[in-house]
Amino acid sequence: MRFKLREILVIILLAVAIFLLLQSTVQSFKVEGFSMEPSFHNGQYLAVNKAVYWFGDPQRGEVIVFRSLENPDRDLIKRVIALPGETVEIKEGRVYIDGAPLDEPYIIEEPDYTYPSRQVPPDFYFVLGDNRNSSSDSHVWGMLPREYIIGKAWFCYWPLSEWQLVPTYPFEQ
Repeated sequence: MRFKLREILVIILLAVAIFLLLQSTVQSFKVEGFSMEPSFHNGQYLAVNKAVYWFGDPQRGEVIVFRSLENPDRDLIKRVIALPGETVEIKEGRVYIDGAPLDEPYIIEEPDYTYPSRQVPPDFYFVLGDNRNSSSDSHVWGMLPREYIIGKAWFCYWPLSEWQLVPTYPFEQ
């Protein structure tokens, strides 16, 4: 009897440890809206890697999930465009980083707005939705503080027909 009780306790403790490990490293996220089309669609579910930024910083081209600046109870998804210390500008339908145009094969259409040249402060990021003209993002509400970032979009697991790793676009400056 004593052996079975100990075995049950070990199993319960192991299950709790696994649960806590998963809760602290992975989060589920449901895409709401159309700001990330064509990359992500309304209703898709993504797994978010919360541990990846414990050891490094977000990089340009990565898709991140973060707490909304306007409503911290709501999570949003956008793509990292400019990093701390870089200068970002949007003009004539193009995004410029430190004066160089950014190649963006993932956008649905060029932005129909301008954004004046601004330097990204330390511990902040400039993020945009892939559907540039239908996205509330850094061009509307400003730079994203690092502490609001939850993690990196890792893979889409629903619907099953769209099961895939989330691509990161490598950029050369």
